Amino acid sequence: MGDGMAQTRKIVLPGGAGLVGQNLVARLRAKGYADIVVLDKHRANLEVLKRVQPGIVAEYADLAEPGDWQRHFADAQVVVMLQAQIGGNNYDEFVRNNVQSTRLVMEAIRAHQVPDLIHISSSVVVSVADDFYTRTKTEQEALVLASGLECPILRPTLMFGWFDRKHLGWLSRFMKKVPVFPIPGHGRYMRQPLYVGDFCNIIISCIEKRVRSGTFNISGHEQIDYIDIVREIRKATRAQAMILRIPYSLFHALLWLWGLFDRNPPFTTQQLAALVARDSFEVIDWPGIFGVPLTPFAQAIDETFNDPRYGDVVLEF
Repeated sequence: MGDGMAQTRKIVLPGGAGLVGQNLVARLRAKGYADIVVLDKHRANLEVLKRVQPGIVAEYADLAEPGDWQRHFADAQVVVMLQAQIGGNNYDEFVRNNVQSTRLVMEAIRAHQVPDLIHISSSVVVSVADDFYTRTKTEQEALVLASGLECPILRPTLMFGWFDRKHLGWLSRFMKKVPVFPIPGHGRYMRQPLYVGDFCNIIISCIEKRVRSGTFNISGHEQIDYIDIVREIRKATRAQAMILRIPYSLFHALLWLWGLFDRNPPFTTQQLAALVARDSFEVIDWPGIFGVPLTPFAQAIDETFNDPRYGDVVLEF
């Protein structure tokens, strides 16, 4: 538990209506934190947050534009910078939401002299992938490093957990709808999935211990092939879909076609390229560094899909 004084600190979460933010708010409130402000421009997901976490401030804000949202940084003690464009096919949206928003959030932090910042970067900044997300997250982290603001930088790998609208959450919902679940190629693409519950506990550890610096590669400790992740999801959700390997080129073509008709597709050809890029990320002793127990993958998958409070709550794209 955080001490009583720590729990009275005002925490501002730019981009806090997404996967990490929703999970972080749930865990902060479970530990007694009450003064939480979430700023996000996804209206539907803000409404989900208000419904499942009544009592916090959850306000619409386009962080890439100066606005009234900046007033919330007054008297804030902690900012956890979460805003990120993850998917999509429009490069300008990645620049707005990953780069321009970061400049403005850091301006607000300086203007209101917020003492503690935690920046949520991504493992992609040390990835072999080259896509819109990787380029703009790399630029975002460089902005933070060049800003002179003291803060820890956390670089998580692919995350899953409660409220997962993309990645494993989307896979689970698609699996329930179709009789055949396609896998690109052989499916033996090694992943290091990170349970967002563990990651949020790392963030809370940074808040409570007032970690002021350091760059930390926060990877899942278990190396699991993509096809085995899919099998574990099928088991946890009791889906009946048959898993079928199809040629990579066909899978790529189907995604490309999907992208023609869906402005914000759940899975893009760029993300497919990242899936097969054979990345292997550094594994550090984050359980020891931050005092956070590691949740085994199978247990984390079960909690993700079968939790009675949040297992059925789904965010929009």
